[in-house]
Amino acid sequence: MRKPLVATLLALLLQLAAQGQANFQDRLADSAFTLTKQHVRYDPAYFRIGYPNGDVPADRGVCTDVVIRAYRKLGIDLQQEVHEDMKARFAEYPKQWGLTKPDSNIDHRRVPNLMTFFSRHGSVKPITTDAQDYLPGDIVCWNLGGAVTHIGIVSNARSRDGKRNMIAHNIGAGQVLEDCLFGFKIIGHYRYGR
Repeated sequence: MRKPLVATLLALLLQLAAQGQANFQDRLADSAFTLTKQHVRYDPAYFRIGYPNGDVPADRGVCTDVVIRAYRKLGIDLQQEVHEDMKARFAEYPKQWGLTKPDSNIDHRRVPNLMTFFSRHGSVKPITTDAQDYLPGDIVCWNLGGAVTHIGIVSNARSRDGKRNMIAHNIGAGQVLEDCLFGFKIIGHYRYGR
């Protein structure tokens, strides 16, 4: 009798371990979801921050900070990765801020720069109107009108009607989870991670 009990316990432990080993994109979606539980005030100010692994004050941030913090929880420092890529390929990045060289304090906090980085180093996914094409851990970018861009992470949480995954983002009310996938014009759809 002892051997079947041990075998059953071992099988249960292996099953629990397998469940805990979600893929990177699911872990990213969970990481972003966790951030929505923290109170953060929307603050687009320029901050001087450390490098690498620098961050604005923990109680402040913008949409890009949700993405940066979610990746950082999984050991990826987008501040450093974007900065290094911009140093190597500065001409391939947008020039709308009048910079003549990379700035590790802010470059990773700008949506167009993240879009360029994800296009260069991640997977560019199709922009569609089918909610099933937007999977947990996907990065979505929008144009809010004019030159105002926005970014968020597709979460594992579903909309009330169950038809869409909700988005972890910060559009002015702090780090929140909202059903806003098709609320604005989508201009970028990416996957990036290990």
